[in-house]
Amino acid sequence: MTSTLPLPDPHQSDSANTDANSHNWEEELDSAIFSFEDIQKELNYKQAQTVLRNLVANLDLTSQEKSGLEAEIADLEIMLGKLDGMVVQIAAFGMVGRGKSSLLNALVGETVFETGPLHGVTRAAQRVNWSISEEAIGETERALRVTLPSVGQSQVELIDTPGLDEVDGDTRAALAEQVAKQADLILFVIAGDMTKIEHEALSQLREAGKPIVLVFNKVDQYPEADRMAIYHKIRDERVKELVTPLEIVMAAASPLVKTAILRPDGSRGVQLRTGSAQVEELKLKILEILHREGKALVALNTMLYADTVNEQLVQRKLMIREQNANQLIWKAVMTKAVAIALNPVTVVDILSSVVIDIVLILGLSKLYGIPMSESGAVQLLQKIALSMGGIGVSELLANLGLSGLKTLLGVSASATAGATLGPYISVALTQAGVAGVSSYGIGQVTKVYLANGATWGNDGPKVAIAKILANLDETSILNRIKDELQLKLKFKRAKN
Repeated sequence: MTSTLPLPDPHQSDSANTDANSHNWEEELDSAIFSFEDIQKELNYKQAQTVLRNLVANLDLTSQEKSGLEAEIADLEIMLGKLDGMVVQIAAFGMVGRGKSSLLNALVGETVFETGPLHGVTRAAQRVNWSISEEAIGETERALRVTLPSVGQSQVELIDTPGLDEVDGDTRAALAEQVAKQADLILFVIAGDMTKIEHEALSQLREAGKPIVLVFNKVDQYPEADRMAIYHKIRDERVKELVTPLEIVMAAASPLVKTAILRPDGSRGVQLRTGSAQVEELKLKILEILHREGKALVALNTMLYADTVNEQLVQRKLMIREQNANQLIWKAVMTKAVAIALNPVTVVDILSSVVIDIVLILGLSKLYGIPMSESGAVQLLQKIALSMGGIGVSELLANLGLSGLKTLLGVSASATAGATLGPYISVALTQAGVAGVSSYGIGQVTKVYLANGATWGNDGPKVAIAKILANLDETSILNRIKDELQLKLKFKRAKN
């Protein structure tokens, strides 16, 4: 069972306790963050800064790829600022009425967060020496962030979030993901036995892989026997698989104490008033975590978040390049198909096919940011063509055989009063389709090669190309080429 500290006398002077505790808390917190003698931790922290700084400086994104990713890029820069400023972020989660905001106020030592529904911060609180801001969570909800003043080099941010039962399941999951991925420490606040919503939310937060302190708040409202019975039920049944007993603490952020009063009529009575916050155990637990993990915690969490954002950026970049590459490939396919269909000369057919394929390779290399000369494109085309087997051979035979037949039909069209025009178009479409399929295959192989950093991998070009071609549906591509080509030819004839 986790040990609990003696709760302070509720009849002590509130203001004296608040001032002393707040001052000591901030000094101890700063001391905890920066009392690390371990050189290796310092080196790891510096390495994390270097890695993130290089990541931000070398995103390798075009203006088109940056479009729509402004928020993700800004997140990386925020994370870098967090590392440079040694910012520790502590986020509080809980349902409405659990005393989450009161708990944060008790940690701060002053009323900064509004208690009750979150609708912003009062004017008086905004004049306190804390940086206060609101952040959008989803479309309608907002989270409140308060930055404590730095005593030394450190900075601590407390983040208050909407009540978990104020939002629907999807928004709750998004809230947990968005805030928890940035936070270094999570305070999950309950005020009695856990509900199903609380258990689900705690499970979602646990998946973020961050340190979690489960705070059993409002313990002053329970007799000792009831309080311990609830504690044991939570510890041994509710959260056994989610948090350890050492991660559970008790608190009374805004305890109600009975005070004897003398009424005007001379009679005596009892009045409830707010006593001193009983959060020393929570403060010590936070300090213990910072002493134990400190910079390593901030560096690790920052890098984990940065890695997630970077993965999103990479996936978006690859998706955009994939889309642009496919458009470029199909444009080359149709250019080649039209050129082959309309040109009756065999030699010109073959030369134009090669030129279009080389231009395609050069265009793809530019798209993927890999410099390539014309001679390099020719060499790559030769390597791909030799490894493509049946597709390359079929194109060559089609160009040699069908082109000759197409020339013969074209020449005899005038002599036969156009009787051979139908067969001519049929042969032209077939030849164009075969050529287009070949160009499509070359484009797809080149795209994969360049996307992998101009390498075939461990298997070599023949094996890699065979795998790519095995996934190509030649029949589907051929029909698509013929359909689009017929539309183009009809359009040309209509214009003429």
